[in-house]
This record gives sequence, C-alpha cells and structure tokens, in this order.
Amino acid sequence: MPHATALPSPLRTIHVMGIAGTAMAALAGMLKDAGYTVTGSDKAVYPPMSTYLESLGIPVMEGFVASNLDHRPDLVVVGNVVRAVYDEATALLASDIPYMSFPEVLGHLFLADAHNIVVAGTHGKTTTTSITAWLLSSAGREPGFLVGGIAKNFDRTARTGAGTHFVIEGDEYDTAFFDKGPKFLHYRPVTAVLTSVEFDHADIYTDLDHVKQSFRRLMGILPADGCLIVRDDDPGAHDVAQDATCTVWPYGPGRMWDGRVESVDTDRGTMDFTLLREGEPVGTYTTSLVGEHNLYNQVAAAAAALRAGLTPEELAEGFRTFQGIKRRQEVIGEPGGVTVIDDFAHHPTAVASTIAALRQRFGQRRLWVVWEPRSATSRRNVFQAAYAEAFDGADRVVVAQPFDTSGIPEDQRFDAGLLIRDLADRGVDAVLLDGADAIAQTVAVGAHPADVVAIFSNGAFGGLHGKLLELLGARFSG
Repeated sequence: MPHATALPSPLRTIHVMGIAGTAMAALAGMLKDAGYTVTGSDKAVYPPMSTYLESLGIPVMEGFVASNLDHRPDLVVVGNVVRAVYDEATALLASDIPYMSFPEVLGHLFLADAHNIVVAGTHGKTTTTSITAWLLSSAGREPGFLVGGIAKNFDRTARTGAGTHFVIEGDEYDTAFFDKGPKFLHYRPVTAVLTSVEFDHADIYTDLDHVKQSFRRLMGILPADGCLIVRDDDPGAHDVAQDATCTVWPYGPGRMWDGRVESVDTDRGTMDFTLLREGEPVGTYTTSLVGEHNLYNQVAAAAAALRAGLTPEELAEGFRTFQGIKRRQEVIGEPGGVTVIDDFAHHPTAVASTIAALRQRFGQRRLWVVWEPRSATSRRNVFQAAYAEAFDGADRVVVAQPFDTSGIPEDQRFDAGLLIRDLADRGVDAVLLDGADAIAQTVAVGAHPADVVAIFSNGAFGGLHGKLLELLGARFSG
C-alpha cells in the first residue's frame, strides 16, 4: 500500500517501527493514553527508553524482522531510523497495511486543534521544551507536550494534555525514508522558539546553508498571527529569522527578552536570575538549571509562557519546582563524595557550554569530563579542531574511541588520537581509552572525594555509568 495521507478507519491497533527513540517512545505513550493498542519494534533498546516503554506496558519486538507485522495492525508508524531495505520495512511496503511517519501521526491526532509551541534549534531544544511544558503545567494549564528526553517533573516524555496548548520539541532531522523533510514541518506551529542554528547532523546536511534551508521552511509555515521567539545574538538564528512574517520576539544579551544571573549556590546547585523585558525586570527566579546557556533557555521558555497567558508569579512557582531533565547535567550518584553526572552533550558547542555550566555549579571542585564520540557528526572530522577548544574548562579529559565508524569514509572519520595531542598542546590533561571497562577502571582509581565526573554521550556508552558507580562504590565502601 502507498504511504497514507489520512488516518485509516477504523483505527484501533498501531505498530511503531523504531519505538526506542526518545520521540518515538513518547508518541507510543501518547497513543496508549489515547486508547489505542500499541506494539513496537527496534534493533536496540536500552534505558531510559526501555524502562519507560516497559512501565507503559507496551511490548517491544527485537529487530526489524518481517514477522513483527504478523498481527496485522491497522496502522504502522515508521521512525526515521528505519531504512527501506530492512526486512520489516520491505514487508510493510509489500503489504496493504497503511503507514505514516511519526510527525504525520502526531499532527493528525494531537496537534490539529491546539495552540502549538514548537521549540526548534541546534542546541537547547529538550531543556527549553521541558521548562516551557512545566511552567504551563505548574500553572494549571494542562498542556500536551512531547519532549526528546524525560523531564523529571513528568517522568515521561509526552502526554496528550487537556488544555489549549501543546509544547513540542521541533527536530530538524529528516522525517522518514519516504519523507526527507525535517520533522517540524508537520507540527503546525503557532508560537515557535528558535534557540540557535549551527551545522549538525552531518549524515543528512551538507553544510550550514543546507541546515538554514530547513529552518527557513519552518519560518515559512508560521502563521501571520503567530510569534517567533528567537535567540537573536546567534548568527544562524538571526539570519533565518529574517524570513519570518509574524511577530518576532528577540532574546539574548541586550535584546527585548534578556536575563541576568544574580547568584549561584554551589552547595545547593541552584541559580537565581532576573528576567528582563526591554531592560525592565519581570521577576527574579530560583532555578535548578545553572549556566549561561540554561539562563537563556529559561528566558525563552518564560517568554513563551508569558505569551500563553501566565503571570510573573506563576513563572516563579514553575521555575522553583522544576526538577531538571534526565541526561542533562543529571547527578546519578555520589559514591565516596565523587559526584557522577550524566549528560547528553556531543556537539562541540554543547560540550563547551555544559562544561562552563558545571564550573559554575560546582565551583573549584576538580572536574573530569568523559566523552564518547557517538553522534553522526561527532564521529566525523568536520569539528575536529572545534573539539580541541571545547574541553578547555575541564581538569581531566577521558576520550573514548569513536563509536562504530565503519559506515564513514576513512578520510572523513574523527581522529581521537589527534584530539588528545591537540588537548595536550593546550595544556589539558587528556587520555584516550578503548571501551567502557577501561574507562571505568581508570576513572574509579584516579578520582578523589569531591571530584566531579561528567559523562558526555548521546548513547548507552557501553554501560559506563553503572560500571563506574559500582567501582567507585566498592572503592570507597571499605
């Protein structure tokens, strides 16, 4: 059957191919909440998505095999990790089962009648989306939301909501093997936040101009009565925003919406900041998110929430009670006084800004950064030189050998050994290690009480987090 453009009727059972991705798992949960019978398949399932899907009671089939469709679902949702050559995809294309992409199903079922707040940009999407959703929820607005991560206040990645607003992370990655446009084109934005525009996703974009083309398409679907909230001091975002024909609210240093850090409590890990509109204070708020990049993520979220009708007083309660996001500066343990952090940072800009934020949060404590080149971009040498500068704020750096590079031409592969030499030239104490076991052993032996160990990876990192916590616990228990 060809790609469906309308939902089939009746629609009772839905199968999700590629269900272990954060957004796909989120959609699966929403479909379950809406009363559909949901199944899924994927080739690799690991926490936190595996535990999340298990908690929802959604069965997940291992691998993309043709037999996954034997139960004849009414609709198949195809994730963008699925390739047309996979056995399950081949069987789907040869069948009469209708199929759609994840963004299409989301748009049809959950976004059609909502005031959608779409948070887009190269950096900060998950954090800004999570904060915006919580500000609205804390104020009793009952928004729907979909986040590419798990906000601790919700302990889930998505819900349908009962209010008029839907807050969604707008991903610029391609939609599916049969739709190469960015996902956010299906999200029907009324308010949009644009945090930044840099080159990323080197597996699908050729250069920065190519990335900008996608974001310009987002500008083109904003309605005339909509609003764009844009990080105006970011050159790429500023450039793209020129194509917007709706109301534009710039934010950033010296812009219409701004923020000022008042203090950081390194013991509690909190920050006080003042929100400014056209230079005038709107309110001063306490937050668990520390660092300049988080200051402006919160400025953007506050602007979106105020446009949605919240009061400055409601913002105060929302910021005060926001608990953070899993895998975003998340403290996962403190064995022997060693604070172990899990973070998703992988782009050089994100690595540098997260290290700076950890410096603010933890003061002068010795900071280890353990980094795995795993994303499609970080495994390529397009940012080879930029990574050498990104780690300047760390005391000790441990770099893993890049995740599987077999599909990348040799002359395009990231050179981890060269990074170590470049870091040494900059005076950074760095070592290259192969495998989670070797890294866990090295860090566990070398860490001192009161050290901070930040693990940066956008994947499971071979179970490093658990292995390190176990070794540190054993070392300091006696």
